[in-house]
Amino acid sequence: MNFGVFTRISLPRLAFSAWAALASFTIGSAAAAPAFEDSIAQRTLACVSCHGEQGRAGPDGYYPRLAGKPAGYLYNQLLNFRDGRRHYGLMTRMVDLLDDAYLMEIAHHFAAMEVPYPPPATPASPPSAAVLERGRTLVQHGDAALRVPACVQCHGTTLTGTQPNIPGLIGLPTDYLMAQLGGWRTGQRRAHAPDCMATIVQRLPDSDAYAAIAWLSSQPVPANAHPAPRLTASAESALDLKCGSAPEPGAKR
Repeated sequence: MNFGVFTRISLPRLAFSAWAALASFTIGSAAAAPAFEDSIAQRTLACVSCHGEQGRAGPDGYYPRLAGKPAGYLYNQLLNFRDGRRHYGLMTRMVDLLDDAYLMEIAHHFAAMEVPYPPPATPASPPSAAVLERGRTLVQHGDAALRVPACVQCHGTTLTGTQPNIPGLIGLPTDYLMAQLGGWRTGQRRAHAPDCMATIVQRLPDSDAYAAIAWLSSQPVPANAHPAPRLTASAESALDLKCGSAPEPGAKR
């Protein structure tokens, strides 16, 4: 590495690069590690060692897809791990020294990736038709009696997410979705206040949470998997919950 690199990369970035160098040995143990280059692709090798090549998702169903998700959503999650709103030690140690601008650079890197989704996995114990129908109803229409809005109101009519801060819900494995709803219920996962997802999950009985997850994880991803450009006017007016998110780096608070 030439001396000029040190003038462009802060010490936190160098720490993150060390993770990337370690990941390169893990990923390519059968071949020589590639030479270090000053690029975001090289530095994020630490991410893809768990989240899969090009951020496609890990093979175990626990590490989620990063590719193509809204940059604002990815940025918020990196902040949440760094600042203690989400709890997973490996992620926290990887980002706890990185500043806001660098976290946004990582988020934009993965948001720009366009790679295909795998087909839905076949569960070992398929849910009943009644469970799937209840899940479809919750996702598409919500439940007024429970004061639970339809998932499509925020996550888009195709459930592929909404720019700039709302992720897609399909193309994710059952185990991951289950873990995230459980994390909100127990406080292991939080978001910037007001945390609308925590409120929604507390209103959902366990059986309804499972039904929604079972239906979501059984759905194929549409050919156009891009997030919707914005919330629709009807969705904005229908929401009775406010959702918090972090401003972009440098934006006025």
